[in-house]
Amino acid sequence: MSLIDERQDFSDVADVFLLHGSMQSPAFLDGRLCALLALRDISAEAWLEEVCLSLGVEQPRDPASAERILGWRRQTLEALSASDMNYAPLLPDELFSLGEQAQGLKEWVLGFMEVVEEAVDDTLRERWSPTLQEAIDDLASLGQIETNIDDNSENENDLFALTEHARMAAMLLYTEQHPGLPQVEQTDAPVH
Repeated sequence: MSLIDERQDFSDVADVFLLHGSMQSPAFLDGRLCALLALRDISAEAWLEEVCLSLGVEQPRDPASAERILGWRRQTLEALSASDMNYAPLLPDELFSLGEQAQGLKEWVLGFMEVVEEAVDDTLRERWSPTLQEAIDDLASLGQIETNIDDNSENENDLFALTEHARMAAMLLYTEQHPGLPQVEQTDAPVH
């Protein structure tokens, strides 16, 4: 089984970053990736270039790293466009403290919102549903969340709810920008 076929998680991508001498979290770039796929459909080549620029390298260190980075893009696009609506932001999991998880969510939101603010003008925003407009406005405020939190069940539940909001906002943006994808339900409406 090649790396392309494996479901990648936060640690897999963070390991590629470490291999390239970067201690940065992949969460920020994952937020950018999600918004870019929703709003512009970034090509594999452009994504590889953006990641390399962020890592401060001209190209991936080896073919396996390039494959992992491209697999990350492909996995995200497939999840955003899948009918089962199973997209999930690439964030630190339960192996990390709640503070680290909250920091990952904050970075993801900042990356996502950076692209939205660059790419969306008032004309496009006016075409969004009120639900999407509200979700994006709420998401912007998540960039201010407190990340110095204790590991307890209340904070864990709150963080889960905030992460779920980010996930739903991302899927809503994608589906509104790509009518018919994912095909959640089939209709018998005539095609014009």
